[in-house]
Formats: sequence, C-alpha cells, structure tokens
Amino acid sequence: MEKCLGCRLANQEEKVYIIYENDHVTCLLDHVPHHAGHTLILPKKHRVEVMEMDTEESLSVMKASQLVARTIYELYEPDGVTICQNGGVYSELSHYHMHVIPRSEEADRFGELFYGNAEVEEPSETLEETHINMKTYINRLLEQENLE
Repeated sequence: MEKCLGCRLANQEEKVYIIYENDHVTCLLDHVPHHAGHTLILPKKHRVEVMEMDTEESLSVMKASQLVARTIYELYEPDGVTICQNGGVYSELSHYHMHVIPRSEEADRFGELFYGNAEVEEPSETLEETHINMKTYINRLLEQENLE
C-alpha cells in the first residue's frame, strides 16, 4: 500500500523544509504559507484523527506547537498566532496535522484566508530563508535548554 502524502512529508520522502523533529513528530514549513513561519506539525506514524495518537505523540505535538509559536513570536512579531487542526473531511492530507500560523491581518479576514477564499500575500521572505531563520533559532533554544 502506498504511503499517504502526510506520511511522506513527515518522513522526508518529499521535498520539505523541516525546522524541528523528534522521534514522534516533524515540523515543516507550509509550501503555500499565509505568512512567513506558517508551519505544519505531523506525527511520523500514520494518524488520521487526533484521538488516534497515543500520549507521547500528543504531548510531542503540543510541545512542538509551543516551540514553533515561541519562534514565530520572536522572529516575526505577529499580532497573534493561530494553532489549529482540521479533522474529517476538512483534513486535506488524510493525515493528522496541526497548523501554527502567524497572524498579522484583521480577524474578520482570517477565515477567508484560511479557507482559500482570499488572496494570500507574498510572505516577507522565501521558504529557504524562513527555513534557515526558524531552524537556527529553534536549535539555539534547544541548546540553551540543555545547558540550563
């Protein structure tokens, strides 16, 4: 049986920009970001719905979301960050994934952006630049935490 797209992304079998990973999850940049820093968090094992994850996977997703959000706030100074997950027919990957999205637009416009009904502005930097900036910052944070 062929692996789903989410499994291929999470296990680096497709071209991806990984900013963080551990034994359970992979954090990668969305290929069509709403803003620089828009990240997807995927479990490495095939999971479709949130309730399919075990405790370690669930905790890894949440800890990764905190790490990514902290990085986004520091590097991009957004007005806010939206952290969400779409299940069932609303999951375009057929693989559990969480979005961590920097927000710098009016609240009433976000729904239109998120559901593809509005123009997405060009991010302030390329995916390659975002990848380098976020991965560097995350690695620094992790090194500091290991020293403390």
